[in-house]
Amino acid sequence: MSTVTTPPARVTVPGLDDRLTLDPQRPLYVCHVRGPLTLSVVSIAWLHAIGDRARTALASRHLSDAESLQVRQLALPKRRLEWLAGRLALKHGVCAYQRRHFDARTATRDVHISAVTDGLRAGRPWVDLPVEVGLSHSADFAVAACGPRAVGIDIERTRRMPPMLTKLLTHPPGAPTDAESAGVRAMPLSLRWACKEAVLKHFGFGLRVDPQEVELTGWHPDGRFSWRAGPGLRRHVSEGDGTRFDSWAREVDGYSVALVWR
Repeated sequence: MSTVTTPPARVTVPGLDDRLTLDPQRPLYVCHVRGPLTLSVVSIAWLHAIGDRARTALASRHLSDAESLQVRQLALPKRRLEWLAGRLALKHGVCAYQRRHFDARTATRDVHISAVTDGLRAGRPWVDLPVEVGLSHSADFAVAACGPRAVGIDIERTRRMPPMLTKLLTHPPGAPTDAESAGVRAMPLSLRWACKEAVLKHFGFGLRVDPQEVELTGWHPDGRFSWRAGPGLRRHVSEGDGTRFDSWAREVDGYSVALVWR
């Protein structure tokens, strides 16, 4: 992992479309987008291919002793790979963000990642540095986002949705069938799901709040999407719609990726 070269930072990047890359053969990819955001992608497929010995060496180089013990204690091999990929994505993303914004050379082992322990936001990752983080993984990738304020990210491998989920994503309960905007109607179902999760993750709730509480109201050619909070979500947050937020959602290399930040 340490041999991967991080792309140079850019002060102004017009969008994510020409920046985000999902290549299972590339161990690590870091890019700076939309001004304040840094994204970091770690290939779970690559981690799986290198074998136990190489993964152990990688963990010892980038994880603290406590983190190395934690990953070894996970029972399922799939869960160990996802956890390790997520930690590496967060650590490399935070280090790149620190270099770009504070000219700080932080070692990955010195990035201490914790999680909220209880309540609706239980499991939300945070670090003891001046940066907010978000994390998602699906199939071959773990993707982390870093920014100056709360950020929500979700990645979903593009796939056929089960009939029940298809119905909920296409015709939310109580909504007329012709109520969707043309932009939303054009969205693949997995991209709709990623947008809803990204909104909920921005607030730290994840699926502890019903995704139906996020109503998608628009999707634009440049990837921006708009949304409105349902009554259940408004009970927990003051922001009733997405007008105060930046957002982006696209299909990238066979995956649906969505971001929400401020």
